[in-house]
Amino acid sequence: MNSDTPLAQEDTPVFSLRGISKSFGAVEALVDVDLDIYAGEVVAVVGDNGAGKSTLIKVLAGVYPASAGSILHQGEPVEIRDPADSRALGIATVFQDLALCDNLDVVANLFLGRETGTLALDEVEMETRSWALLRQLSAKLASVRTPIASLSGGQRQTVAIARSLVGNPSVVILDEPTAALGVAQTAEVLNLIETLRENGLGVVLISHNMADVQAVADRVAVLRLGRNNGNFRIPDVSYEDIIAAITGAVDNEVTRRAAARHASTLSTEGPQS
Repeated sequence: MNSDTPLAQEDTPVFSLRGISKSFGAVEALVDVDLDIYAGEVVAVVGDNGAGKSTLIKVLAGVYPASAGSILHQGEPVEIRDPADSRALGIATVFQDLALCDNLDVVANLFLGRETGTLALDEVEMETRSWALLRQLSAKLASVRTPIASLSGGQRQTVAIARSLVGNPSVVILDEPTAALGVAQTAEVLNLIETLRENGLGVVLISHNMADVQAVADRVAVLRLGRNNGNFRIPDVSYEDIIAAITGAVDNEVTRRAAARHASTLSTEGPQS
């Protein structure tokens, strides 16, 4: 199998990005990038600083419109021009800053801007739904009335991920969810990611931490200088292979393995049109 092409799956991807490019003036942040996102799968997008990871997820989140390329949802072309388009298509994004309000409790943060009730807030309904969201993640919080400011880093991530589920998304994008967390809090967040996958969601994980990537991802897509530079199944790739793709090494196991898989695919499938 060629590591430079999308990996074969039985089902249609929830989202397919094809030939996505994004320029800021003369600066090309993304050039002809492809990415598939499948239901019930964690795909990690990795790369060095400036590789284009943040730009790519902001295109999916509707923060930046793509300069070129196409986005398919369940095989059908769609447009993502702003965050409302992204949310309407079932994409939820948890950015690294989390955007939580420290002075509000868990319930208020989960439903900020989406409060229930007409003439008055339905606090009982929102609290009930808050507990349901946390149970969906198998998350453990002592109270949903705890102020965000008093929560640990892992608990704050839990609230941010739970908030992303309010709109019943099909895909959740997590931007560096374990950055600056300790070992125990990191394990807590990785468990949440596995729960999202078990619940059938597609998860896009942006991370610099290769240990986290190898722990929870099913597939890793490497970006280098705004371009695709490898697409691997985690069981088939070593830490050294991923690092080689990130750094752009050429005469290494990555390129040799890619060539061998491509030759094997051609020999088994015959000529490709």
